[in-house]
Amino acid sequence: MAALTALTMLTAAGLAGCSSSSQTELLFFQFKPEAVAFFEQAAADFEAENPDIRVVVDNVPDPETALRTRLVKGDVPDVLTLNANGTFGELASAGIFADFADAPVMQTVTPSYAEVIADLGASAPGAVNGVPFAANASGVLYNEEIFAANGVEVPQTWDELIAAAQTFEAAGITPFYGMLADAWTAQSPLAPLTAQTAPDDFFAARFAGDTTFEQGWEEAALKLAELYEYTQDDPGAFGYQEGTRAFAEGESAMLLLGSYAVPQIRTFEPEFTISSFALPATDDPAETTLVSGVDVVFTIGADTPHREEAMRFIEFLMEPDRVAAYAEEQVAVPCVEGIENDDPALAGVQSYIDEGRIVGFTDHQFIPAVPLTQLLQEYLATGDTREFLVDLDTAWDQVAQRRTWGLGAVQG
Repeated sequence: MAALTALTMLTAAGLAGCSSSSQTELLFFQFKPEAVAFFEQAAADFEAENPDIRVVVDNVPDPETALRTRLVKGDVPDVLTLNANGTFGELASAGIFADFADAPVMQTVTPSYAEVIADLGASAPGAVNGVPFAANASGVLYNEEIFAANGVEVPQTWDELIAAAQTFEAAGITPFYGMLADAWTAQSPLAPLTAQTAPDDFFAARFAGDTTFEQGWEEAALKLAELYEYTQDDPGAFGYQEGTRAFAEGESAMLLLGSYAVPQIRTFEPEFTISSFALPATDDPAETTLVSGVDVVFTIGADTPHREEAMRFIEFLMEPDRVAAYAEEQVAVPCVEGIENDDPALAGVQSYIDEGRIVGFTDHQFIPAVPLTQLLQEYLATGDTREFLVDLDTAWDQVAQRRTWGLGAVQG
């Protein structure tokens, strides 16, 4: 019996070694902490269907630092999930990622989201260096019951938005809950304000040195400050955690955030319906657009020796049922055509998505070297519009003079 056991163990060890040596190992760089369980399960399901591939999921707490550290070492992961922001555009422009422009999987992607990716930066003219998976919808979240109880309709114009805020204030209800202790929260309303009030080609002109923030962003900055006149006292003392909880507990009628905050709000078990609308920045409803950034984009290292296997994994992740399941779990907007998320929190913005009236986050044209977040926080504390815009121009120019990347289509 002992000899048989030993033989069995040796055989198993031999088979395991054979299996291991015949497998291709993919390193999957996964940035989103809220989705760790989802992607680990997806990787396991993929391995079950593809026994020739082993997926090592690397969930990283500080993805941008971790990725930059890898880049210094020339160690680009095979497959990556990233937020499609300025850093993604910077790295795409530097040729770090593969080009998916001709990949069959791109035929399933909603074209407007492919454009959002391309506009952030590309390795070559016409290149698309990522596959959009899930997007968010960023405007205004509101409490349906508070609106109904106060006879307030969903605002269609800027004046109606301010009138709604005044109605709630007169009723003793905080219109917007400010969360400036987490300075990034001010970027959420800034994005639709700048997208709707600045010229369409603003960033192309800014990169070319043909305009300034002082010239193009004054109206948006003034309107942003006006919104923060309708928050609770001392918004700088409260952060995202306190704000989402306060909204969930009915302490404010609205939050100047997007769909990405809904799962967090629901953890506090709100006893009302969370709805949303696109933030109107002008008095012409036809000019209102929805800010919808690509929250999760897949990409592949440009020089991976496992391109075919990596592509197979991405095609698996982009299967409709999987995209829909993720969207439902994360209250996200699917980036695949023909798939909708019927969560009530997205109902108010679905028409914008269906009609393609979406724009990406304007602040995704910034990289961390330009301290937009800190300058915004200071601005909303002091109210000095000119100082904010001049300081933003100065910071931008200092970085631009030594930049080596080509953001957006400027250098395409």
